Amino acid sequence: MNPVKLKRRFADVGALQVHYREGGSGDATPLVMIHASPGASRQVAPLAALLANGRRVVAPDTAGNGDSDALPNPIPAIPDLAAHARAAIDKIVDGKIDLYGSHTGASIAMEIALAAPDKVRRLVIDGMGLYAADEQSDVLRNYAREIAPDLEGTHLLKVWHFCRDQYLFWPYYNRTAEGRLPNGLPDAEEFHDFVVEVLKAMRTYHRSYRAAFRHPKRDSLVKLKLPVLVLTSPSDMLDSYAAEVASLIPGAQRAATPRWGAPDFHAATAATIAEFLDRQ
Repeated sequence: MNPVKLKRRFADVGALQVHYREGGSGDATPLVMIHASPGASRQVAPLAALLANGRRVVAPDTAGNGDSDALPNPIPAIPDLAAHARAAIDKIVDGKIDLYGSHTGASIAMEIALAAPDKVRRLVIDGMGLYAADEQSDVLRNYAREIAPDLEGTHLLKVWHFCRDQYLFWPYYNRTAEGRLPNGLPDAEEFHDFVVEVLKAMRTYHRSYRAAFRHPKRDSLVKLKLPVLVLTSPSDMLDSYAAEVASLIPGAQRAATPRWGAPDFHAATAATIAEFLDRQ
């Protein structure tokens, strides 16, 4: 696969604007890709550019992230974010779609699939956390903290360390030997882009994060009635939940991708997703 150039656009959903990237064309069912928190559609752009061979690919920034406006509700739930994303998708793409979601994006994509079964043909879940009660309380209390600008610029350091430590520890604030992840940092260019996207949405990024941590995912997974691929990398801190995620979905397929940073990561991941989407 050769990467396709993606273009940036906006869609109006009521009084709010949704920023998205799109590219590609062809006869295959269009694919909508919903990114993880924090960050924005820029983080799925390398995969989207490869998957846009033979199909249209659309990757929106979720509400309150990247360049998309936040919902007026300061404490949205995942169904709120899903309803808003679906309204944007309906404006951008006619007819049936396939859906890909990563982490928070996986919860949003799942709820879109449940709310619009006639719209969504296939679903890819790339990383989803099924937290025990004590884990859930811990991450809700500590993970997605609110960060406000200050005249000393400490907010810049807070965002930089928050983004960096997500690669190094799980949870990122457990900066101990026990919390250490086996991954290293991405290259400087990729990391800079990630930090910039989080900085742009610094005032509201925590809303979708907290919605995902609160969301009762198990209750929704068992209701899925479409073909689903559960995908994770061994580098993903949520990889340990993948077997349970797949077991809760009737007929779900399971696949692993290379480690993050591997030379073939994007190409192999795109090939796995494309094979699932194109299967008769």
